[in-house]
Amino acid sequence: MLGKGSRTAYLIRMAKQTSVGPGAGGNRALRVGEQIRRNLSEILMRGDIHDPALNRLSITVGEVRVTSDLRVATAYILPLGGEGKAEAVKLMARHAGELRTRIGAMLGIRHAPELRFMLDETWDRMEETRRLLAQEAVKRDVES
Repeated sequence: MLGKGSRTAYLIRMAKQTSVGPGAGGNRALRVGEQIRRNLSEILMRGDIHDPALNRLSITVGEVRVTSDLRVATAYILPLGGEGKAEAVKLMARHAGELRTRIGAMLGIRHAPELRFMLDETWDRMEETRRLLAQEAVKRDVES
């Protein structure tokens, strides 16, 4: 049984470890996500996955978001030129197990996160925002 003082210290330590914000858990998830992004990009660039359909696509990994418990990593990908978006996501998902194994070895961590792949729509949203801001009615509202 924990005494009152040690119980409080224990609860504070546990709260810090499970925090999603800028605490230790949040920073680690960001660091691991960035390292996974770099490793995925490197694996794809070198063509380490032996699948001709995947190797013919030039896929950009824009961001990897990792849950605070480091169990799931979602990679936001986009094929160069935007051609074959759905195919790229399917191909990456097909090789998720092999990619997970390779990334785990590159990171040197005991349990590599489960990899999920989603289409990176950042550029589409930026273009839509530019289009909206270029409209005359919006320009008038912004200027006034």
